[in-house]
Amino acid sequence: MLHSDDNCAMKEIARQLCLEHQLSFSKMASSDDNTEFMIDMLRECGLAHKTILFVLEEFDLFAQGKQRLLYSLLDAMQSLTSQAVVIGVSCRLDADQLLEKRVRSRFSHRKLLFISPSLDDIQRLVEHLLILAKDSGLPEKYITDYNSRLTSIFSDKKFKGCLNSLMDADATTSNILRFLFRAVSYMDMESGFLPIESFLKALSSMQRQPKMDSLQDLSILELYILVCMHRLEDKEQSSYNFTSIMKEYRSIQDAYKTSDKYASTVCFRAFEHLLDRELISFGDNRGRNQALEYRPVKLLVSSRELAQSLKLNTTCPAVLQKLFDRERYM
Repeated sequence: MLHSDDNCAMKEIARQLCLEHQLSFSKMASSDDNTEFMIDMLRECGLAHKTILFVLEEFDLFAQGKQRLLYSLLDAMQSLTSQAVVIGVSCRLDADQLLEKRVRSRFSHRKLLFISPSLDDIQRLVEHLLILAKDSGLPEKYITDYNSRLTSIFSDKKFKGCLNSLMDADATTSNILRFLFRAVSYMDMESGFLPIESFLKALSSMQRQPKMDSLQDLSILELYILVCMHRLEDKEQSSYNFTSIMKEYRSIQDAYKTSDKYASTVCFRAFEHLLDRELISFGDNRGRNQALEYRPVKLLVSSRELAQSLKLNTTCPAVLQKLFDRERYM
């Protein structure tokens, strides 16, 4: 994902080969020059009985477009003198089906499938890493108490839910290790034990929520607009625009007589700000020639995210919470 096209990837291969063999690398070399250099290096390494390993992360992304990089690599390996291995890593099971005929004919079709570990496997790993050994050199009573508390946490529903959430996002061992490292960093230093809160804090710190961060900085007017859009969707209004949102906003002001009444120009600036933050977007590209206030829009924030942001916002008016309660206010 760091290399936007085949030329860029081939240049990086040439750079790494130069670095490995202490050769000078030319940034000005063309893609053809780099390809020729790679083929020469494969020949020389083959004569020296050295093997070159090419690891292509996100292999399926290289299988898009003209596939020049894949063709160059696999074609170069057809030579009897070259000693090289190309390893493609992808989360797509059909990655090999994306290959062009000329590339597929040079592909060995050897595939290794790695299944994600189960929850029981992960829990056993966590227990193995966190449980203290009796010969660890720490006081025996502390080891007994520490392990007893951890065993109790391992059977807790909150902890199992924590592991499930972690695995839904990334079930790799490296991610589990990062999670445990953070949990230990939240250890209660006074007692020296790992409470369940340490694991919950670690999970929260690893779960990136960019939308929630954006929602926290919104003005009251911007929250009103989001709530109005949510209410329109609750009413199963398939298409709506800024004008429709303003009608909903005016009806709220008339019904509740709040002091949060703003002019249309101010509301439109708030509307544009929400578009810039990508919390809302245009429904399609067909109305590009239309004025912004008449183009259909859609909400990019889920009900759960909006409800949570309203609760966390200390300046949020009580009426907004009531408006969001769709069971009583439709």
